[in-house]
Amino acid sequence: MKPTIPRTTFSILLLLLAGFPAAVRSGDLIEEVCKKTPFYGLCAATLHSNSSSSAAADVKSLASSVTSFVLSNATDTLSFIQAQLRKEKDPKAEKALANCAELYIPVVKYNLPQAIEAFFRGYYGFTRYALSDAAKQAGACEDKLSGSGADGGELSARNKVVGDLCGVGAAIVGLLMKVGGRRGLNV
Repeated sequence: MKPTIPRTTFSILLLLLAGFPAAVRSGDLIEEVCKKTPFYGLCAATLHSNSSSSAAADVKSLASSVTSFVLSNATDTLSFIQAQLRKEKDPKAEKALANCAELYIPVVKYNLPQAIEAFFRGYYGFTRYALSDAAKQAGACEDKLSGSGADGGELSARNKVVGDLCGVGAAIVGLLMKVGGRRGLNV
C-alpha cells in the first residue's frame, strides 16, 4: 500500500510554499545571477547587503541595485580623491590625484547618472557601455597613481572595487538584455 498525503496537508504545503519569503526566493536569484558575473563574491555580498535587492524578484531589480551601488561607490571614491588632493604636498603625487579627479568627475556627474536614466528607459546597451567605461576610468586612475609617489593603497583598493562593481553591473545588464527582465535566468 502506497503512503498518501491527505489533500488538506497537500493544500497547506502549497500555501506555505506560496507564502515562502520573497527574500529567500530572491536569494536564490541573487546566487544564480552572481554566478554569471566576473566577481561572484563581490556581487553576492553587494546584493545581499542591500535590502531592496534582497527582496528583488527579477534580474532588472538586481541590475538596478548594482548600477546605483556603482554610482554610490564612484561618488565616494571621488570624494576620497578630493580629500587626498587637499592634503597632498608632493607635486608629482598631487598631479596624479588631480588626474584621477579629472577621470572620476565626468563618471560621477554625467556618465553614471545618464546610464541609470538610460537603464530605466530600457536602453540597456548604453547602460552596459557606460558601466564598462567607468571601469576603464577607474583603471586609468590606477595607472596615473603608479610611480607617482601618491599613497595609492586605499585609493587603489577603491579603484579596484569601482572597476569590479562595474564589471558585475555590466554582466548583470548583459544578462538582462538576454532574458528581457524575466523572473528567472534560463540563459
